[in-house]
Order: sequence, then C-alpha cells, then structure tokens
Amino acid sequence: QVHLVESGGGLVQAGGSLRLSCAASERTFTNPVMAWFRQAPGKEREFVAAISGNDGSTYYADSVKGRFTISRDNARDTTYLQMNSLRPEDTAVYSCAARFGTFSTSIYPYWGQGTQVTVSS
Repeated sequence: QVHLVESGGGLVQAGGSLRLSCAASERTFTNPVMAWFRQAPGKEREFVAAISGNDGSTYYADSVKGRFTISRDNARDTTYLQMNSLRPEDTAVYSCAARFGTFSTSIYPYWGQGTQVTVSS
C-alpha cells in the first residue's frame, strides 16, 4: 500500500508558477512510476505527466509540454510538478498517482487526495 499526500496548490495569476509536491508515506522496495493527473469541473480526469521509477524518463501531455516539469527525489520519496506559464485552462484539482511496473497514462492503483490549482486571468 502506498499513501500519497499532495501539497503546493493555490491561486496564481496567469503567467505565474506553482510547484506541487507529492510525498509518499512508505518507502517501497522498488520505485514506482509516479504521475500527475488533473480534473477540471465538469471534465474528465486527464493525464498530465509521469516519471519512471528508475531511469528518470518523463512523459507529458501535449497541453503542458514545455511549461510543466515533473521530477522526483527518491531519497525523500517525493515527486514534484513545476508548473510555469500557467493559464486559466490549467485550473483543476491536481492529483498524484503511483503504479509499479511500466508507464501508463491511465491505470494507477494509488492516489492522493488532490490539491486545487486556480489560475486567474
């Protein structure tokens, strides 16, 4: 079982930046794939970014490429999402997720509770 807790959300003006953090409460034998998803009101949850457990490979949704950066600190069991050049359409609840094995844009058994990001125009 992996428990995830996000932090770092808030209100920011368009063009601004935020950094989200996702802390895992247990150290696991193997490093899981970590991902960020977001869900805006009235919309389906969408994949944002993911990072592999071992070699640091990263994957991004087209909508955030060049603006968002996912990273991880395995020693601290923490994953980050640096969000730059934020737009009002980035407003959503952002959740981190974890899975063991290969990369996926959808199937993650472990989820955090989410943190609200609001971008004002």
